[in-house]
Amino acid sequence: FKAVGVDGKEYSLTKTTNDAKATVVCFTCTRCPVPVAYEDRFIEFAEKYKEKGVKFVAINVNTSEDLEAMKQRAEEKGFSFPYTYDASGDSARAFGARVTPHLFLLDGSGELAYEGAFDDNMTSPTKFYLADAVDAVLDGKAPAVAKTRAIGCGIRPKRN
Repeated sequence: FKAVGVDGKEYSLTKTTNDAKATVVCFTCTRCPVPVAYEDRFIEFAEKYKEKGVKFVAINVNTSEDLEAMKQRAEEKGFSFPYTYDASGDSARAFGARVTPHLFLLDGSGELAYEGAFDDNMTSPTKFYLADAVDAVLDGKAPAVAKTRAIGCGIRPKRN
C-alpha cells in the first residue's frame, strides 16, 4: 500500500514492516461506530506491543472521509500509531479488506499470519484473536486461529 499519514508523511508496506517482528495492518475509519468503539483498544494494543517490536498501522480508504477529519480524530484520541489515508483504495483491494475494522497480521517476513476481527465482542470480549495471534508469531509459532470473520461497516474505496 501507499498512503499519506495524518502526520503528513508517506507510508508504504515496505516502510511499515521494516525491522518489525510483526506488523498489524488495520483498515478503519472515523465514522463507523464499530471501529470507533475499538479505538481505545487499538491504542492500548499498539503501545503494549510496540515494546515487543510489533508495528501497528491504520488505513482509511473510504471516499466519504478526508484527511482533515482523520487528523482531528487522531489528535482527539491521541493515536500513537500511523493513521493513514489511501485515496486510491488499492490497499483494501490488495488485502481483501471489506469492513472496518478488518485486521491483518504479517509476521516478520511479511507473510500473512492472521486475518479478521480484533476480538470476539465490541463491548465485552472474551477471546482476543489479534493479541493471541501476535503472541504466537512472536513465539515463532503459527496462530491457533488464523482467520476470523471481521464485523463492521462496509468499506467504500474509490472505484477503478
